[in-house]
Amino acid sequence: MAVSTQAWTRLISAGAVLRHEPGGILLRQGDPPAHVLVLIAGRVKVLRSSPDGSVLVLAVRGPGEILGDISVLGGDDRSATVIAIDPCETRAIPADRFLLLVRSLGLETELLRHAMNRIREGEAWRAELAALPAAPRLARTLLRLTAPGQAIPVDVGLDQTELGQAAGLSRSTVAAELARLRDQGLVTTARRRIVITDLPRLRALAESGHGNV
Repeated sequence: MAVSTQAWTRLISAGAVLRHEPGGILLRQGDPPAHVLVLIAGRVKVLRSSPDGSVLVLAVRGPGEILGDISVLGGDDRSATVIAIDPCETRAIPADRFLLLVRSLGLETELLRHAMNRIREGEAWRAELAALPAAPRLARTLLRLTAPGQAIPVDVGLDQTELGQAAGLSRSTVAAELARLRDQGLVTTARRRIVITDLPRLRALAESGHGNV
């Protein structure tokens, strides 16, 4: 999230240090908005559950994000669950202290703009994926789960079911496409683990609009 260095430093200093192991729940859908989390290190996945029991992977977020801010600003219960992909470090800021900081730092407009950008990003992402065949759709989804400058190999942090939820593909389709990517040397897979081993060729596949590189 793009806030000034001064504002970011103030936010970090206002929170208590928390550390989260992979798979740990940072925020839970439906909980009251008691605090926000400033993400210092590691990646998290954002999931939303529907009344029918289905789960949608909304996003993967990395360092520099504020988590849970929209529910605190709006006074609404958490709209999604946030789970650690990597070992994560956060700063937990109580809701009342965060609101005071937002006002004193003049961050209201910036936070609203950031929330709207997230919504537009999600809508554009879904529209883009809907027009693509399975292979480039999966490739683009895998790329979206990497951070800029991340070293190879990249553990994407989602299993096949979650990857399908993020890409809008069935688990069987994901399994078939991952097998093709394995055969091409672009990924390796293990139980509940998918690792990107060739980012340049995966990018080429994502941009090609078909299943070969």
